[in-house]
Amino acid sequence: MCGRFALRLDRHQIRNAIPDADEWLDEDAFMPRYNIAPRTYSPVIRRPAPALAPIEDRLVLHTMKWGLVPHWSKVEDKTLSTTNARAENLVNGGGMWSNIKGKNRCAVVCQGYYEWLTKGKVKLPHFTKMKDGNLMLLAGLYDHAVINGQSLWTFSIVTTDANPDFAWLHDRQPVILSTPESLNAWLDTSTPGWTPTLTKLVQPYKDTGHPLECYQVPKEVGKVGTESPSFIEPIKDRKDGIQAMFQKQLQSTSGSGGGTKRKHDSSPTEESKDDSKKEIKPEPAEEKKVKLRPTITPPSTPRKPKSSPTRRSTSPRKSALPPTPEKARITAFFRKK
Repeated sequence: MCGRFALRLDRHQIRNAIPDADEWLDEDAFMPRYNIAPRTYSPVIRRPAPALAPIEDRLVLHTMKWGLVPHWSKVEDKTLSTTNARAENLVNGGGMWSNIKGKNRCAVVCQGYYEWLTKGKVKLPHFTKMKDGNLMLLAGLYDHAVINGQSLWTFSIVTTDANPDFAWLHDRQPVILSTPESLNAWLDTSTPGWTPTLTKLVQPYKDTGHPLECYQVPKEVGKVGTESPSFIEPIKDRKDGIQAMFQKQLQSTSGSGGGTKRKHDSSPTEESKDDSKKEIKPEPAEEKKVKLRPTITPPSTPRKPKSSPTRRSTSPRKSALPPTPEKARITAFFRKK
């Protein structure tokens, strides 16, 4: 399954990473986040309506709400389990996906996704991303409904059996579109219905040319609404928290020439372990830094992340730019940075 993902890039960075997209619909509805949960708005890539432009010539970015609401809905039923769409249900046909899978396919843009490893009663979050650092595209489905007179665009992420190398983490995994060919094939809705090519695309991930990287991340990501850059960094490399504070103190002590008091404080005896917080006194600058850079910003805290001022800035439209040849454009996204 896929119940959480990250996309903390500013809008202009996303535009630059996806040069094929000629426009971004409902751009202002997107807020960059490290912790994107269901019922949150995030951009997807899709083809425009055939009546508006030749379907093979254009791509558009479109901000939609995660958790698909079928077009026939009169209300937004939040009890529907449409965060994910199982690939086997698409292949075998039937169900609510039968009227959607042939014409409403999209690619969900993200930096990577979260999955939880269950060990007894403990669940440990892990982050999976492209090893080369490029953005990740997940196969998705979308639909459009009118609820209480308001237009509502929503999407779902397609999942399949996990690659054998990732089965230790979870038995399900999102369908990842890692090449221009797979992206084009998934977005090509010129042929109505489901095809054998699409069936091949939703098989477990096996692109050795574009390997994945997975590592454990902080447990705090499990709380909806929390935000921190550490959520997409390996927990062993965290630059905040109590471990980092003590490490900085030890480094400062070793570099100061080792006064008697510092030497005693940096190596508490076995009997004084419980009082280590009293004995080890970080320098005022270090203590202030820890207080000003909490690991998690609670949902009730109005203060925005440092980079948030750029979130509301709308990047210039690209309509004024000269058109780029299709072959060059569709492959630009997949170039290594």
